[in-house]
Amino acid sequence: MKIAILGTRGIPNNYGEFEQCAEYLSIGLVEKGHQVTVYSPDFHPYKEEIYQGIRIIRKASPQSFFGNSASNFIYDYLCLKDAVKKDFDIILELGLITSALSIIFCNHKNKVIVTNLDGLEWKRSKWNNIIQKITKTLERYGVKHSDYLIADNAGIQEYIHDEYNRESEFIPYGAVDIAKPNTDCLVEYGLIAENYLLSIARLEPENNLEMMFDGYIESKIQTPYFVVGNHLTKYGDFLKDKYRNTGIIFLGGIFNKANLDNIRYYSKYYLHGHSVGGTNPALLEAMAANTFFLIHDNQFNKSVVNQNAYYFNSAITLAALLKDKEIVKNKIEFAKNNLKRIDNVYRWSIVVNQYESYFKRILDNK
Repeated sequence: MKIAILGTRGIPNNYGEFEQCAEYLSIGLVEKGHQVTVYSPDFHPYKEEIYQGIRIIRKASPQSFFGNSASNFIYDYLCLKDAVKKDFDIILELGLITSALSIIFCNHKNKVIVTNLDGLEWKRSKWNNIIQKITKTLERYGVKHSDYLIADNAGIQEYIHDEYNRESEFIPYGAVDIAKPNTDCLVEYGLIAENYLLSIARLEPENNLEMMFDGYIESKIQTPYFVVGNHLTKYGDFLKDKYRNTGIIFLGGIFNKANLDNIRYYSKYYLHGHSVGGTNPALLEAMAANTFFLIHDNQFNKSVVNQNAYYFNSAITLAALLKDKEIVKNKIEFAKNNLKRIDNVYRWSIVVNQYESYFKRILDNK
């Protein structure tokens, strides 16, 4: 098969979850003998035309003129406009919102557009009502005009069916093994093994950071709480001001995976507050690192970890969990079950096979 992957900021991954997906997926498909092309923006630091057997096509992303949001729409349009002119069997769009206009207005007759919906972008509380309505409209038309749909989470699959009466294929993200844990890196960040709480997240309202911080303060426990994520933003400044001198420590972004794996592994509790849908790759990585979860109670998180975590839906319920010294007795069992789920569902080898199988079925039925 000839497959094009669009909608990311390019490979090798320097940015985030969809870029990670594009890299692992494209490498896996090439290893299976398929021809894979990944579209990358012109600002990506990797300048070669081939990456591990994957063809790279660059298109302009005018960030300096329009900013990130507007430039993403232009970039996605230029990518799809080019892709539909080529002889690809499958065009995979990773992400829907900024590609929705492209899917609507690019003439893709006789081409197969497969779209991975990602999360429910219109529910993000950082958007005002107008932006939320526009984003929901883009979602609706993007779903309508995509030939096939992929949901990375069972909750998203259910949402697509209930909201739009359309079927989708459940294909999750993948996770990779961690190296043998060691404590060497902990001192660099001021961490003591088994004596800190941890969250790794984008500092955005829908990730329920304030709920988790309030619950931590309400619990009055003395264990320090470390937060990994870029805090050099307007909301990050707000959080740092609001929770100054509370035992909450903002570490900023950490991009060394080995260090992140060790930081996860040696945490006492990992607090995960994501709530707007999709399978969060950081959650899978934490599961692979034998982490013990206190996690926000929603259908998306539950579909991933099932019963192998303790759930909270308010600062009060989280505070009660943090004060309950008995729950830690389940740490080993929960971590073992979560790792087993990673091995059975969320390994990249499994994910690549699912994508390949789905693409073959699509072409067989074309």
